[in-house]
Amino acid sequence: MRKNKDKQMKFLDKAKIHIKAGDGGNGSASFRREKYIEFGGPNGGDGGRGGDIVFRAVPNVNTLIDYRYKTNFAAQRGENGMGKMRTGASGETLVLPVPTGTVILSENEEIEYADLNQDGMEYLAARGGNGGWGNLHFKSPTNRAPRQANDGLPGEERTVVLRLKLIADIGLVGFPNAGKSTLLSAVTAARPKIANYPFTTLNPQLGVMYAHNKEFVLVDLPGLIEGAHTGVGLGDRFLGHAERTKMILHVIDGTESDWAARYAAIRHEMDSYGGDLIHKPEIVVINKMDAITPEELKQRLSDFKKSFGRKKKPEILVISAAGRLGIGELISAIETNFNRMVKDNEN
Repeated sequence: MRKNKDKQMKFLDKAKIHIKAGDGGNGSASFRREKYIEFGGPNGGDGGRGGDIVFRAVPNVNTLIDYRYKTNFAAQRGENGMGKMRTGASGETLVLPVPTGTVILSENEEIEYADLNQDGMEYLAARGGNGGWGNLHFKSPTNRAPRQANDGLPGEERTVVLRLKLIADIGLVGFPNAGKSTLLSAVTAARPKIANYPFTTLNPQLGVMYAHNKEFVLVDLPGLIEGAHTGVGLGDRFLGHAERTKMILHVIDGTESDWAARYAAIRHEMDSYGGDLIHKPEIVVINKMDAITPEELKQRLSDFKKSFGRKKKPEILVISAAGRLGIGELISAIETNFNRMVKDNEN
C-alpha cells in the first residue's frame, strides 16, 4: 500500500517554500597588542558577507518533489571579523536546483520573479547581508581608539511559490478516457497507466517521439472537464503545462455521439484559461475508430466538419491508438506541421 502511495507522489508541480539568505558577520572592535608598543590602535576586521540563495534550472528533472517535505532553506552566515585586520569569511551561496520550466512566484502568486525555461538559467532570489565594519573604519584624528564596530546586516528573507510548467513540444488534451495515454504509448516509449475509467492520468506523462531523426517531446495532460479553468475536477493547474507546448493534439473519443460538443467544451476551457493556448497550432485526433462501424464513422466525421461552418477547420485525423491504426499518418502530420512552423519563423 505504501509503495503505491509513494508512486502517486513522485510528481509535484507546485511548492511553497521559505528562503533566508545568510546574515552578514559582525565587525570586530579589536586593538593591536604587541610587546613594547604602548598605544596599539584599532585593527578590527570587517565581517564576512552572508551567502546568497540562487535557483538554478537543471535538466532531466520533471518534478518539485524535493521541496515537498523540506520547505525552509537558509544560506550560510558570514563569519565575524577578527583582529589584525582579518575579514571574516563570506557565507557560501546556497544553490537550489529546480526543473527546467520552473516559474518563481511571490507568495500570493501575483508577481512573477523569474521563468527558468532554459537549462542552466539562474535567479538570485535572496541576497546575503553585508558584513559589518570593524573599528578600523572609524579611526579619525579626533578618535584614535574607536571602540565602535558595526553588526552585519540581515540577509533577505521571503516566501516564494515554485510552479513547474513542463517543457514539451506537443501537448495532448481532451476529456478523460479519450485515449491520450494509449496514444502516448503508441507513438513513444512512454508507458503511462492505462485503464478504462476516467482520470487514469493523475499526473502529466512525458514521452519522446522520433520521426526521421527528429525528436518531439509529448506531454499527456490529465483529462479536462467542463469548468477546469476555475478549478473543477483536477483544476486548471495542468493547463499550465500546455502553455510551453508548440502544438496541441486534441484527442476526441470516437465512440462519443457528439464530437462537436466535446471539442467545443475543451476549446472553451483552453480559451478561458488564457496563456495563448487557443491560438496554438492544433491537430484534432479522433480516436477509437475501430470501435464504431465505418458507416457511423463516416456520418459523425461529416457532421463534425459541418459544425465548423465557415470557420477555418483544424486538421482532423482518424486513428485507433490501441489498434495502432493511422499512427504513421499522425506522426507524418506532426512532422509536417513542425516543419511549417520552422519555415514561418524563418520568414
